[in-house]
Amino acid sequence: MRKLQVFAGVASVALMAAASSSWAQTADNAAVALDEIVVTAQKRAENLQDVPVSVTAMTGAQLQNQRVGDVLALSGLAPGLQIKTDDNAANPRMFIRGIGVNDFNPGTASAVGVYVDGVYIASPLAQLAGFYDLEQVEVLRGPQGTLYGRNTTGGAINITTKKPSGTPGGDLAVEYGRFNAVNAQGGFGGPIVGDTLSFRISGLYDKNDGYTTNRLTGNKGNDADRWALRAALRWKPDDKLTADLSLSLNQSRGGSIWTYNRSILPQTAEAAGADGFCKAGFYTSGQCTNVLGYANTSKNLYEGDYRFEGQDIVKLFGATASLSYDLGDMTLYSITSYQRAARDDWEDTDANPLQVISARYVALQETTSQELRLQSNGQGPTRWVAGLYWAKDDLANDSHYDVLADARQPTPDNPTGMDPAGSIGVFGWPLTLKSRSWAVFGQFDHDLTDRLTFTGGLRYSVDDKSIHYLSDVDYGLLTLFEYDGDKSFKSLSGRLGLRYALSDDANLYATYNRGYKSGGFFTGQTASIEDLEPYDDETVDAYEVGAKSEFLDRRLRLNAAAFYYDYKDLQVYTTIQRGLLTVQYFTNASAARVYGAEAEVEARPVRGLSLTLGAALLSAEYKDFVSVGDDYSGNRLPSAPKLSVNGAVRYEHPLPVGDFAGQLDFTHRSKVFFDTANTGRLSDEASTFVNGQLGWKLDGGRYELGVWGKNLFDETNILDITAIEGLGFDAFSMGPPRTYGVYLRARY
Repeated sequence: MRKLQVFAGVASVALMAAASSSWAQTADNAAVALDEIVVTAQKRAENLQDVPVSVTAMTGAQLQNQRVGDVLALSGLAPGLQIKTDDNAANPRMFIRGIGVNDFNPGTASAVGVYVDGVYIASPLAQLAGFYDLEQVEVLRGPQGTLYGRNTTGGAINITTKKPSGTPGGDLAVEYGRFNAVNAQGGFGGPIVGDTLSFRISGLYDKNDGYTTNRLTGNKGNDADRWALRAALRWKPDDKLTADLSLSLNQSRGGSIWTYNRSILPQTAEAAGADGFCKAGFYTSGQCTNVLGYANTSKNLYEGDYRFEGQDIVKLFGATASLSYDLGDMTLYSITSYQRAARDDWEDTDANPLQVISARYVALQETTSQELRLQSNGQGPTRWVAGLYWAKDDLANDSHYDVLADARQPTPDNPTGMDPAGSIGVFGWPLTLKSRSWAVFGQFDHDLTDRLTFTGGLRYSVDDKSIHYLSDVDYGLLTLFEYDGDKSFKSLSGRLGLRYALSDDANLYATYNRGYKSGGFFTGQTASIEDLEPYDDETVDAYEVGAKSEFLDRRLRLNAAAFYYDYKDLQVYTTIQRGLLTVQYFTNASAARVYGAEAEVEARPVRGLSLTLGAALLSAEYKDFVSVGDDYSGNRLPSAPKLSVNGAVRYEHPLPVGDFAGQLDFTHRSKVFFDTANTGRLSDEASTFVNGQLGWKLDGGRYELGVWGKNLFDETNILDITAIEGLGFDAFSMGPPRTYGVYLRARY
């Protein structure tokens, strides 16, 4: 019933918008048309309404008005998009239509590809870099394996930065808010040599004190301290050649994640649940502890007893050279890139004053890639693109966990007190993972009639991977095992589709996509060599039908889609119990079934008023999935809400001096589970986040100042819950509570 009510609400908004537009047109002709949205979802600039792909596009201005500072803040802003993290500066875990990977280790690629200016951001260490000076962000839902390659079975996030221009210009935005938050970003540029050579320089500074309190010291944590700089050149000596070069630096030196510790080992019969862990009503009673006896009796998810206050340092460097040369009937494109991501994170994992477990994550990842594309020009009856892709990716990891230091008992025969058999010690997993990838791909659109267009595409990919893994204790004093493996993963993905133009303002489409996510080797900590055997490619057969339409002289836009996915060998990260430790485990589920429907409505009923609404219904379940003796068949996939809704109302109106600009937006999702087993305590009930902004524009919009607020109703903001049952606690990763502040923007 609730699902029907949501779609009834979507339809009602559409009808009301249509009625308002009609009234406005009749009354005073004050309504104005919606802006045309141009996307590059198919590697060429096209009107969003003509692209047979489910796409949500957000301009740089929209992202700024909704305070989207990184990819994590995109969560909920597109139907079916959920993003979480258990880190402050790296490793976002992205899910589209329920498809994603829970693994936080840098060697595991997401099922949602992230692209910046056409470059695949391979390292999860680099995917949480700050957003600034952006032109547009596109969220592509569904497998994108033909044009975007491996690791896009869930979809892709396509980020476009602002490019140099021959017209001088610049902009600056400064904000100050709760927790002493300062955010400053901007860019400027213009011509160097007439219309031939131009530049743009942009940057970001973001710092705050953090929103979590250490009761032991009174200090604040979960803080941010990052900066970024990008320099770009565009050389255009004639009408045929365009060359873009960009260099970027990003650095984050904020604190490591401070989680909330929930004690789950019952110390009284009254507090014990049927599963042997603490009952829900006794978590903060003092009758439940961790393995060393610590009991967290606070219900405040934004405080804890942290014995040390770590730091999460991430340093990023990127260089991209993009060339396009117009050959007349076709254009040749070349995109060359180099990325370097380094991380050193020292983390108080157990969030308590006793040494239960702490982590040191140290990793370096370097990626070089080259893409060559040749594609047709113009709007002839056949439009095509063909290309080659090559990438080299090297990861070096030297991380370790320090487990139960307070329980060590040194003896003459064992002066360190380390006991690997009892899961007590410093457990490291230094490794190197090397990947070499190449692919050949092509796609064409052919107009069968004036109204009917056929799409076909194929991609053949090869990923050669090799790993050297060492499991050791006490920084190499004892080696548990060494593992060397290599394997070549080969896959064929493709796309078939039909698009039918009902009119100039309405299109229907039906598509089939074969997507894949490359197999590989697990790069998390394990004390069992069997866990390192290669896992297989994940494949999906995806079917989608959709409609894109505009009404009332383009004052109302309604896009909708329904989809069905059949997954084979779905890659799943989970945790299992071995001895005293809860350990990481990565495997292939036998199958999964995902289906659902989405709708997006945008309306501009009167001048100055913009309305948007999106909704998604989702069913995402494992099929016949048995792993290490546990049967997960029928369980819901993690971070896959049955219902998600987002919307925004924006209104601008002239004042005696300047213009008023106000906005109210929200995201809502139903209950989600955070683990494969669908454990009740590892879930989060439905949540709704409401944000707002009130602004005053001056001098034709060149200047703007105002106030803003996020999470206005102070909704509990749980990003993730991780069970570490062997050590007696759950770790809550928390997003910010209510925040608010003032802003000033200027442009010329």
